[in-house]
Amino acid sequence: MSPTATPDRAELARRVTEYQRATWADGDYGRIGITLQITGERLLENMDPSAGDTFLDIASGNGNAALAAARRNCRVTATDFVPDLLGQSQARAVAEFADIDYAQVDAEDLPYEDGTFDHVASTFGVMFAPRQPRAARELLRVCRPGGRIGLASWTPDGFAGRYFQLLCDYVPLPAGLRMPTSWGTRDFVARQFGERVSDAQMRERAFVFRYRSPDHWWYIFTTFCGLTRGVFRRLDDEQRAALRDDVMTLIGELNRAHDGTMVVESTYLECVITR
Repeated sequence: MSPTATPDRAELARRVTEYQRATWADGDYGRIGITLQITGERLLENMDPSAGDTFLDIASGNGNAALAAARRNCRVTATDFVPDLLGQSQARAVAEFADIDYAQVDAEDLPYEDGTFDHVASTFGVMFAPRQPRAARELLRVCRPGGRIGLASWTPDGFAGRYFQLLCDYVPLPAGLRMPTSWGTRDFVARQFGERVSDAQMRERAFVFRYRSPDHWWYIFTTFCGLTRGVFRRLDDEQRAALRDDVMTLIGELNRAHDGTMVVESTYLECVITR
């Protein structure tokens, strides 16, 4: 790599990070994130922490994994780079009398010493970090030897992954960036962690999107999901209509409901990695 290439890549990552911060702060992602709580509960059961263990939730959003860890009496730190989402998580913790520490933190630059935590996790969060190998290194770095790293990431071929691909078909990712759903493949996880860990258990699971209708799902995601809203702002009316048609076709292909509602499974890769 030439000397001038590194700053360019770093600057691209900085711009993408700032764009993503603004994107996830747009709308009200917590309205969607809260529906994913079961994925955090499943992940924590498989990570099998002991009460009193230290637990770091990275790109925590509105706190699904953090709350799941707190319910198991871990000592929890929840981090995200969007203050409003941390605030939503904190409100949920107060309602549950859960003791969770909060910090506004970038997943690619964690302000913690090596081996600080017994367990480190991220559910559909760290997968959106622009510098994927760097984010993976940070996960490893702050987890103690013998501790566990837990991940839940959408697969490329599931409903959510195909939806992300549709968005990128209309508004491509910046040059040099890979799809977030790379984290939802076994090959990617093996390349990032490989021989640096003692064990990696991976399994595909399914989360089920349940909405009153496909139109209801479309309303929720175009109103509250900053990722969708950001793409919409860059499209004209004709392109927005075409994107909607493509999404409705995708939902129609996968929808198992026959009563006008939406019941669509979306696969994700759940990983429990022993450091």
